[in-house]
Order: sequence, then structure tokens, then C-alpha cells
Amino acid sequence: MGLAGEFGSVRHLVGRFFGALSPAGPRPDDEQWALAQLLPGEQALWARMSGPDRRHAVGVARDALGRLSEDGGTPGREVAASALLHDVGKVASGLGTFGRVGATVVTLVVGRDRLVGPGPGPGAGPRAGDRPGSWRQRLAAYLTHDRIGAELLRAAGSHPDTVAWAGEHHLPSGQWTLERRVADALKAADGD
Repeated sequence: MGLAGEFGSVRHLVGRFFGALSPAGPRPDDEQWALAQLLPGEQALWARMSGPDRRHAVGVARDALGRLSEDGGTPGREVAASALLHDVGKVASGLGTFGRVGATVVTLVVGRDRLVGPGPGPGAGPRAGDRPGSWRQRLAAYLTHDRIGAELLRAAGSHPDTVAWAGEHHLPSGQWTLERRVADALKAADGD
């Protein structure tokens, strides 16, 4: 991983920040393309994502599919959905651009474990006693968006690979369960 650890490289973070300053979603043709890749339950989750997150996701999906097509493969719908919805768990945090910047800075200074508990796995999450909707709970949701996203996608009836990638996209590559060339393309396209 990059200098910023689980958040990706500093370059990735700066790019995402400036891209998120515009609240607009993807172009209409990209929005229609994305919706065509998603199951009805996934479409409902897509609609909850912010405009900047949807724009980012379309870019990731198009890049990943392009990389896989260059390798001679024909990626399935679930690969596009994996790219489009890998960050869907961020909707649970309710944090906008500046809230996410603050969360990232606080986490880099204080440490993730002190804020949400150890590790990115299933045991991580809000600490006991955090009030619903509090800054700490929203921060914990943002920092565990991978796990939350996997849960949301499982409940929406997504393909197991789509669920897996949402939950694994911040894990070290040795812990990925997707076919290696697919996971490598998704990770490279995400840029973090």
C-alpha cells in the first residue's frame, strides 16, 4: 500500500479529494451504463451513493473492464458490479467530502485501532458506548465501509464475487478470494 496505508497513496487521496469537490454524478450515459450492470437491489444501493463516489466507481469499472479485456478475457456482470459498488459501504457513514478528509486525518494521527478496534476484519466496528449518529460512530462506519459494503451487497442478493470484493478491496492481496487477474485489475483500476 501507499504512504497513507489503508487509505491508499497520498496521490490517490488528493485526486479523490479534488474530484469530490463537485457533487455531480456521472454523465447520463455513464449512469445508464452503470445501472445496466447492476441487479435491482444493487441499483437501489447505487442510488444511495454520492455523485462523486458514483463518478469514481464508473471510472474504476471502465478501467478494470478494459484491463481485463486487454488480457483476452470477457468479464462477467459481477466484475462490473464489483467495481461499481466496492465503496458502497461508505453510505453508512453519512460523511461528505470534508468529513471524510477529517476522518482520514484523524485516523492517520490517532490510529485506526484506537478509533474502531483492531483490524479490518469482521470484529472491527464502532466501540461499545458510541451513540448512534455520533461523530465516532460515523467515523467507525467510514473506516469499516468494506465490511459494511459486503453486508449491504449480500442483503441485496449480489453475486458472491461482488460481495467478496467489497469486503476485501482494502486487504493485502494474499487475502483476496477473487480470481487473481480480476482482483489485480480491480485494485489497479481503483488506484489505491
